[in-house]
Amino acid sequence: MSQMPNAYYAPPAEPKGASITSLVLGLCSIAFGFTFVVPIAGIIFGIVGLRREPAGRGMAIAGLVLNSIMIVGWILLLLFLLPFLAMALFGAM
Repeated sequence: MSQMPNAYYAPPAEPKGASITSLVLGLCSIAFGFTFVVPIAGIIFGIVGLRREPAGRGMAIAGLVLNSIMIVGWILLLLFLLPFLAMALFGAM
């Protein structure tokens, strides 16, 4: 009976695709700004990354924070500009 050589195999890398995607979308939305769809997609990927990828938890949280900051920034910008847009459209009454 022949013996098998002792071989040590590394465990397969845990998937982190959604977490990395969330982080990249968060960085892109802050760097390039002026998009509303990209942070929403980043939040979705961040939630998926938190639920399915424990190895990418830090990146998913960072992506969620960055994308949330951009969403809040958009909401504040729209709330600030809304009175000015209303005056421009309907005139000063």
